[in-house]
Parts: sequence; C-alpha cells; structure tokens
Amino acid sequence: MKKLVLVTLFLVSISVYSQSPWTKKKNEGYLQLSYTTIGSYDKIYGNPDYTPQRKITDNTLQLYGEFGLTDKTTIFSNIPLKMIKTGDFTQDMSLIFPSFTIDEASETLLGNVQLGVKHNFYNKKWLISGQLSIEANTSSYRENSGIRSGYDSWTFTPLFLTGRGHDSWYIQAFTGFDIRTNGYSSNYKLGGEVGFKTTSWLWIAGFLDGVASLKNGNVNLPQENINTGLYVNDQEYAAFGLKFIGEFNDNSGINVGLGGAFYGNNVAKAPALSFGLYHKF
Repeated sequence: MKKLVLVTLFLVSISVYSQSPWTKKKNEGYLQLSYTTIGSYDKIYGNPDYTPQRKITDNTLQLYGEFGLTDKTTIFSNIPLKMIKTGDFTQDMSLIFPSFTIDEASETLLGNVQLGVKHNFYNKKWLISGQLSIEANTSSYRENSGIRSGYDSWTFTPLFLTGRGHDSWYIQAFTGFDIRTNGYSSNYKLGGEVGFKTTSWLWIAGFLDGVASLKNGNVNLPQENINTGLYVNDQEYAAFGLKFIGEFNDNSGINVGLGGAFYGNNVAKAPALSFGLYHKF
C-alpha cells in the first residue's frame, strides 16, 4: 500500500474538471490557474520498468477556462506551459555511456493547447452530456536533451459524460477516446469521481482514472525522447487519487490534487502535487 501511495502520475491532474457533465449557464464562466510539480524522477513504468539517463523534473502551469454559450452548451480551453529539466545523471552507470548521451537542459515550452465544446442532452435527476475537444500540435521537441512538451500530433477526444449532484455531494463518470494523428496510438479513457462537502467551505473528492492504449500506432520517435519518457507512444495508466476543494466564497477558491497508480506504462514513477486557484463569473 505504501508503494501505491508514493507512486503517482504526472498525467493525472485537477484538470479532470473538464470531464464533468455539468455545463455553465448562458454567459457564465469559470477560470482556473493550476500548477503541477514533479521533481527529479528516475524511474519510468514499463515491462520491465526502466531508468532514464538523467533525472527529470516536469512542472506544468496551465490556464483552464469555460464559458456558457447557452444553458446547455459550454465551450472550454486549456493552455499548458511546460517547464522541464533534464538534470544529473542517474545512478544506473550502464546508461551514462551508451551509444548516445542526452544533454543536461532546462526548457520552458508550450504544450498541447486544447479547445472543446460540451453539450447537455438530458437533465433530470441524472445528467447526460457529450463533449468533443481538440488538442493542437503546439508542442516542441529538443533533440539534444530529449525534452518534449507534448504530443507531436493533433488529438481529438469525444467523451460521454454522466453525473448527479446535490448540495452536499456529487458523483460523475466519463468514457471515450483520444484519437491521435501522426502515427501515435489512440487511447480508450474511463474514469469516475465522487465528492462530499465535509464543512461549509471544504469539499473532498476521490477519483479513479484510466487510459489504455489501442496500440494502433507506429510513430518512430528519437531514442533520446524515448529515454526521457516524455509524451512517447502507448502511454497507459490506472490511477486513483484525492482532490480537496476549499471555497473562499461562492465565486472563488483553491484546490489541491494528489494521486497514486495501480498500473502504468511509459509514464513516470514520481510523487506529484497539483495546486489550483479558480474563479467563477
């Protein structure tokens, strides 16, 4: 159990908000600025697990926003700024002098910018919504260090969303696919979340989130990129976690997210922590 708590995934963050079935009312909006930090990891999930040549630090600053076009239709966007560092050599001496050596470097680069639309089709006790988002190929790659700030592809993500809420609790779930271009494999996605209001200002939520590669891609990535494990092909995980949402008032607050993994493939083994500030208008 201790191992599960300490092993967390950088792909799981509080941006799961965008996978909620609730839409904004017309002309209402939501903004969130979040920061996720993952420091100096030296293990990557695989079969078997493997060690990158250098320790890697992967931090992300992202701005997420929603706006209600109508009471049933919401548009949203996410803009990630990646701050990635390849640092000291790892302790696996067999990797220090292979046929290639990646450089020590620190880069601040734009990730995959996301745009999307969500529409509510049914709203009685349960909500049923559909969502389509597009991640643009706006990332960058640095060959000498193997640093990649996002997938070198366009990603189209259709999702089916459902949920039910009350003044003191909510439950929601989603399923769908990441369909990627440029030779990357597509993914099947499935997840759910349950939250409870524990005090007048604090919500606590638990979530499960999984991604399984369809293994239908044949992208040929540089060995330096594969060694860092940054946005490589066939990334998979089965994760769990907690979110804490503190409300300053009816329109603003802070949230903190942390999680663990039951399983992973081609993703980092590292402790991660996410902080977010949000404002409704």
